[in-house]
Amino acid sequence: MAGQSRKWMILVATIWIQAFTGTNFDFSAYSSEMKMKLGVPQVQLNYLATASDLGKALGWSSGLALNNLPLWTVMFTAASMGLVGYGVQWLVVNGTVAPPYFVVLLLCLLAGCSICWFNTVCFVLCVRNFPSNRPLAVSLMVSFNGLSAALYNLAAKSFSPSSTSVYLLLNALLPLVTSIVALIPILRQPPVVTLPPDAIKREQVTFLLLNFLAVITGLYLLFLHPSNMFMACLLFAGAIFLLVLPLGIPGIIYAREWFNEAIYTSFFLHGFTLVDVEDLELHKQLLSRENSSVNCMISSPDVDGSMNEMPRQNMRTTEGCSCDIIIKKDRLVMLGEEHKAKMLTRRLDFWLYFVAYFCGGTIGLVYSNNLGQIAQSLGHSSFNSRLITIYSSFSFFGRLLSAAPDFMRPTVDTK
Repeated sequence: MAGQSRKWMILVATIWIQAFTGTNFDFSAYSSEMKMKLGVPQVQLNYLATASDLGKALGWSSGLALNNLPLWTVMFTAASMGLVGYGVQWLVVNGTVAPPYFVVLLLCLLAGCSICWFNTVCFVLCVRNFPSNRPLAVSLMVSFNGLSAALYNLAAKSFSPSSTSVYLLLNALLPLVTSIVALIPILRQPPVVTLPPDAIKREQVTFLLLNFLAVITGLYLLFLHPSNMFMACLLFAGAIFLLVLPLGIPGIIYAREWFNEAIYTSFFLHGFTLVDVEDLELHKQLLSRENSSVNCMISSPDVDGSMNEMPRQNMRTTEGCSCDIIIKKDRLVMLGEEHKAKMLTRRLDFWLYFVAYFCGGTIGLVYSNNLGQIAQSLGHSSFNSRLITIYSSFSFFGRLLSAAPDFMRPTVDTK
């Protein structure tokens, strides 16, 4: 029971990390001042934004680091990179140092790389501690990354409403502070255990509650805007409270029997349930290499490269297997299996994802990076912070919607 509680605390810790490490989303808040201090044209300012986003291309280095270093060390390395990258930029904007443009470009690259290192740490924690509900854990955690700009906007108005360079100082310090706060849950990770189907169901309900709380947090940041420094402090304290509130989840775990009888048994949505029992059994089989190899069809290459498959009649009679074909050539052997880079680069779905992310994700980044310049050109510079909050909030809701298909699975008719 204690282990189950600790893993929910780890999930909340990843939410905190994501909420305060999406530091590239507030670039437009200080971009105009950066442009003026450096004395560069718009094209070179765009290069700085590109360098910050291009730092994610070096994210593979975090995977290599995790192979040789403890997870908490990788997290604090990411915090250190952000501290140096954003901290020196803050000194540049304040006029304390005057490095050449190329050095500032490298600082932006370093800061962008730190974001990807944080993301890797959070992904590993969610996948490791929620093997039966990886999609729900990852989608919930990633969605809070979209709220970073809104949170930093409140923090900046709480500390120094008249200065835009304070965003850079907060970008440097808040991820480090968050890493320190999240250290204890990460160091006390529970052992991974295989959950029975009824426990996985209860876990799904808990994720439903967390998503509901996340929607409240997003609406809070979207509709409440500070009018002065005092209101900004109050609203920022309220946002922190909403981020801490999920720590009550361990209490829900202890009261799971009451919760299951009072709410879950009556929760149906027009013929849809949160998850189907047969899907849970199949998912459990796929999580085990042994079960995947014994209970489902195993394909092995012949000398000529073709695949030998078990007869479908024999496969259907195999106990515990409710699928026609699970394993084919170049497919996953089990869910969550690690694959080498050489194998991934030979898969078509990997390149489809790569192209989709490369071409699709850049559209939103170009818009967010130039949001400050757009507001300034339209004569609405005073509304820049509000535009950043609106963009950030809707980015959060868009990410949160990615979990909807995992909640709404059609019930399979077994008759």
